[in-house]
Amino acid sequence: MKNTDVRLYNVIFPVWLLWIIPMTWLIVIPANLAIDFMVIYLTMRFMGVENRKEVAKRSIVAVWMLGFAADIIGSALMFAPALLDMNVDFVNGVMMNPFTNLWAFLWVTMCFVISAVCIYLFNYKICYKNTGLEDWHKKKLALFMTIFTAPYLFYLPTEWFY
Repeated sequence: MKNTDVRLYNVIFPVWLLWIIPMTWLIVIPANLAIDFMVIYLTMRFMGVENRKEVAKRSIVAVWMLGFAADIIGSALMFAPALLDMNVDFVNGVMMNPFTNLWAFLWVTMCFVISAVCIYLFNYKICYKNTGLEDWHKKKLALFMTIFTAPYLFYLPTEWFY
């Protein structure tokens, strides 16, 4: 007999928070855009790119939108165990605190890595495609974007908020 007492109102911070409390979008959208722009600009400055302001302006919308897409991909994968009616301890670990269960931690880590890989590939293959940057600049910029904008909040125990 399966225990079906799984509550889905507390799944995956902050994506679910954005759906539950729509006003948070007013903070998340501009903050995310500002962070993405800052990472792009400062990384290009660090690399010595001359036309960094022009490249940042040309790529920021795609970087920002595809960054959200990468996070949503990882979030959907984190939600999958609940939809598949898997072990309750595992599902609760993924949704509430990935540090309480080894399998939940590994699942969240897999979701994190998939999101991070998506961030890198989206940036390298799509966002910086028509920027005029050299290939090694694109790779380094995509790597820095991945490191600084990966969804580390996947590991945040949402049980702290309930």
